[in-house]
Amino acid sequence: MTKKVFALDTQAGIQRDGTIFDMSFYVDGRWVRFQRGRPRKIGGYRQITDRLAGPSRGLYLNPQPNFNYVYNGYSAGLQVLPITNNGTGSGVADFTLSNFTVNVNNLWQFDSFFDTTGAGTEQLVTHPGQNLSDIANTIDTPVLIGNITGTTMQKIGIFTATATTVNASTQITLSAVNTKVAIGQTVTGTGIPASTTVTNYFSSSFGSIGTVLINNVGSAYTNGTFTAVPIVSGSGSGGLATVIVAAGSISSVTVTSIGSNYVAEDSFTLPGLAGGTGFLGTIATLAVITSTVQTVVLSAAATASGTVTITFDNNISVSGGVVVLHPYVFVFGNNGLIKNCAAGDPTDWNGATANETNVSSSKVVQALPVRGGSNSPSGMFWTLDSLIRVSYAPTNISSGGVTVTLFWRYDIISSQSSILSSQSVIEYDGIYYWCGVDRFLMYNGVVKEIPNNMNQNFFYDNLNYSQRQKVFVNKVPRFGEIWWFYPRGDSTECNDAIIYNIRENTWYDAGQALGAYRSSGYFSQVFHYPLNVGYELQAEGGVNAFTINNAGSGYTNGTYNNIALTGGSGTGAFATIVVSGGVVTSVTITAHGIDYAVNNTLSATLPPSGSGFVLLVNTLMNFVSLWQHEIGTDSIQNASVNAIESYFQTNDLGWVGGGPSQPNQVGDNRWTHLERAEPDFIQSGDMEMYVVGRPFAQGEDVTTGPYVFSPTTGKIDLREQRRELRLTFRSNVAGGDYQLGRLILNADMGDVRPY
Repeated sequence: MTKKVFALDTQAGIQRDGTIFDMSFYVDGRWVRFQRGRPRKIGGYRQITDRLAGPSRGLYLNPQPNFNYVYNGYSAGLQVLPITNNGTGSGVADFTLSNFTVNVNNLWQFDSFFDTTGAGTEQLVTHPGQNLSDIANTIDTPVLIGNITGTTMQKIGIFTATATTVNASTQITLSAVNTKVAIGQTVTGTGIPASTTVTNYFSSSFGSIGTVLINNVGSAYTNGTFTAVPIVSGSGSGGLATVIVAAGSISSVTVTSIGSNYVAEDSFTLPGLAGGTGFLGTIATLAVITSTVQTVVLSAAATASGTVTITFDNNISVSGGVVVLHPYVFVFGNNGLIKNCAAGDPTDWNGATANETNVSSSKVVQALPVRGGSNSPSGMFWTLDSLIRVSYAPTNISSGGVTVTLFWRYDIISSQSSILSSQSVIEYDGIYYWCGVDRFLMYNGVVKEIPNNMNQNFFYDNLNYSQRQKVFVNKVPRFGEIWWFYPRGDSTECNDAIIYNIRENTWYDAGQALGAYRSSGYFSQVFHYPLNVGYELQAEGGVNAFTINNAGSGYTNGTYNNIALTGGSGTGAFATIVVSGGVVTSVTITAHGIDYAVNNTLSATLPPSGSGFVLLVNTLMNFVSLWQHEIGTDSIQNASVNAIESYFQTNDLGWVGGGPSQPNQVGDNRWTHLERAEPDFIQSGDMEMYVVGRPFAQGEDVTTGPYVFSPTTGKIDLREQRRELRLTFRSNVAGGDYQLGRLILNADMGDVRPY
């Protein structure tokens, strides 16, 4: 029996940078984290559904009563899956999207906009930007908005108003002043030519005459005082005046009957006066305003007359993304563009608090709210090379006797920053963390580099930089962790994760474990489990886009729900089919099925009669899994329970490196003789211990083992010698779990070998 015992004191974290012989941290590991300075297995994950369209390019979760709504953006659309707080899904539903373009580079950003009126209506705001392959892409795409519990979305910044059009006139009249109207908006409606825009607008008030002005006194009128003279203008009636004429000209007009429906600033005449010409007056003010209308000048003349509903579009389209700094929606993109709607109204981009500015020469790619503070709302905006803070700080600016209120302040926090991926930024307890192009950064009032001597080179040297926009970040607050998933080596999807543990102030990685093979994710909050989406295909050939090739005939009118689609090479497709006039007028896929092919023709049997309906499959979708992480210890997919391999390897424990509990070399050129290990684990299932070592730092490792031990094993007897010695502990059984305690080694100096 050896005379010396040592407690294993390898420092928390997995160091990948530098040489193994030079490390005092753990040197290898997979699916292991650190808590209280000790390694423990990372939690398991459970499949919620294997029918998400994928690969996912954006995940968002919003808690609602009874359900948490999980939104999945992918190249061809958007889906929602309601899940309970236990992670049970109720079925995936597809969104109907207006003004959306299918594109393989669609990368989604999400936020939610809260109702400001107290009605409880909440809206989902999202931007599918074509940024997946190029963070600096400049293509503008519309920002979309819709009810957060619905399945339809349209362009943000669209509103309607009732208007009167006149054939061949470029002016339309709104029945009331609409402050949302702005120059440059696109206008559509019955009788409005395509691509028509607003070029000008003004308002007119109707009511009773207040005061009048004489613009031209005229000449050759009969002198005298005339009463009850009618006031005649292009609008209004019933106005009367007492008029005094002297020297043939009108010297005064006194209103004696105010009439109705006159327009302020409209001109009027007095045709009831005898003789004379040239008089012209103006209705200066109205005594009583009974109504106000707005005239909108268009770039093209209307082609019909009538009262119609006009749609105004603010054309909110950007390349960067969207964020909500409540009660404002902000959009951002090329050349430092930052633009926001008016307070509380995402259809209004013309109000007093709405604003548009360019704060940088480079594209704005990401933004997050700043919680609290004296200048709320506030937000942080990341451009390709700078960090900018936007704050609500109303300030009155006076110039030339005119006072203007500036509502927003734009502060450049750093002009010497960078960002690797628009998805790599996350807030953790009010501090912002992200990947730069060559280092890890944080903002806690100032921009700072996060020191990382553990795996910074390992990350950047092995990152597939051409796939940088696929790097995404998630967090596990229970263990103080921030996870950056990234494509390692020549992988085109994320297959590893770098982890920064704020609480332990250390770094480690997932060791390319299968649980890191994810394409998007969202962190735990009300739903207290992190969610991540895998990219391995679970099924192919779901019916996506289609056309109705033949509407059939003889069908009974009605709506037929969840009707099986027959034909084609696949199975499982269902649809809701609407029949009107005896023919099929619309088809909505309710289950996409699998194994179909492009150009498959499908049909359906609709009771009680009819025939001939044919649907042609145009495009297909593939399916991936949504995973609930940090639950249990295993990988659970449907009825299949699979063990998750987890292991960690100590630093060098040899005498030439300082010994099992020495940080520095002691100069004893002796082998280390390991005779016994005394496990101290909180443990489920059997584990294995391996002895790894080599004669020199550049020598080849020799591994022996496994030495299997159970939760009740008191000691592991062995006779192992290495000049440079490390230990690996591994769990790879279903239900396996562990937390390391204070492990004791019985070790002494061994032989002196002739190296």
